[in-house]
Amino acid sequence: MMRDGTGNCITVCNMENLDPVGVHTGDSIVVAPSQTLSDKEYQMLRTSALNIISELEITGGCNVQFALHPTSFEYCVIEVNPRVSRSSALASKATGYPIAKVAAKIALGYTLDEIKNAVTGKTYASFEPALDYCVVKIPRLPFDKFLTAKRTLTTQMKATGEVMSICDSFEGALMKAIRSLEQHVDCLLGYDFSGLSKEELKEKLKVVDDRRIWMIAEAVRRGISYEEIHAATMIDVWFIDKIAILTEMEQALRTQELTPVLLREAKRLQFPDSVIAGLTGRDVEEVRRLREDNGIWAVYRMVDTCAAEFAASTPYYYSVYGGACEARETVGRKKGAGAGLRPPSASGRVSSLTIVRFTPPGPFPKRAMRPLLSTIIRRR
Repeated sequence: MMRDGTGNCITVCNMENLDPVGVHTGDSIVVAPSQTLSDKEYQMLRTSALNIISELEITGGCNVQFALHPTSFEYCVIEVNPRVSRSSALASKATGYPIAKVAAKIALGYTLDEIKNAVTGKTYASFEPALDYCVVKIPRLPFDKFLTAKRTLTTQMKATGEVMSICDSFEGALMKAIRSLEQHVDCLLGYDFSGLSKEELKEKLKVVDDRRIWMIAEAVRRGISYEEIHAATMIDVWFIDKIAILTEMEQALRTQELTPVLLREAKRLQFPDSVIAGLTGRDVEEVRRLREDNGIWAVYRMVDTCAAEFAASTPYYYSVYGGACEARETVGRKKGAGAGLRPPSASGRVSSLTIVRFTPPGPFPKRAMRPLLSTIIRRR
């Protein structure tokens, strides 16, 4: 939330914790924007947050955290942080909205409608960011170094850092975030639970620790129903189904021939070449050659704070497999006003390239998530 001295308020970013109440937000997987809230629930919480920041007369940035009952509209306010915090940094990077910079200018007496958005150069800080992608944050818990430490997660924060990933789907963002942890895991097969019986696995699901999503993935592989997993973890069925999509792709790679169609879908879900090679019994170089021979390349999408409603002058990019590339090569000098950058186009999502210095092959047509997957994998 941002509020200036005249009382104007906006919401910068809404986020949702994957874990239920009882796990510190810093130790929980967070997704932005929220994925399982209905519009009525979202508008209710948004209005409440705006009322809180207005009633407290907070000037600058503020984080408001709610606990929402899963089967009713009952909610509680957990905390109100009238400052720029770690969550603000996540929201700022996720949306491209410079929260700390805007808060500093508000402290100097500027109002939201006087502060220009540096990304677009045309809109102002009073324009609420819009996301057309999914952001996932995973905490980095140091149990790989503190081997005898208690791994359970509670309201006391144990994470020593966090990673953030951006993709056009939750599954892809989750896979990218897992690899970014740099804890010797690169997919949902990172831990071996084969020694546990089905009943033991059900009991383990009730334990909240850093390996919970890997445990959920194993439960899905064993045929434990979504309802049983939800009852044990209180994690929304939507997230469980997304994890199931990744386990289905694992099974498809194990049991089916690696065709260009299957490979393209696996890369869209952000499976790295090394994991695909391991599941298909091929060499990593062989998988890479098959991918390149079929024109399966990473493309780059834009983070521009406004979902292409306005042209972006200084955006940054995230990589995905599939869809059209939104990055274009810089023309002429790279710095300074009018530095020879190709004029941005809001309608075509064309921008100057500031991070990626080449245009990968493409574009490729965007594919629907579930329909294509169902043509490759036979559902249970």
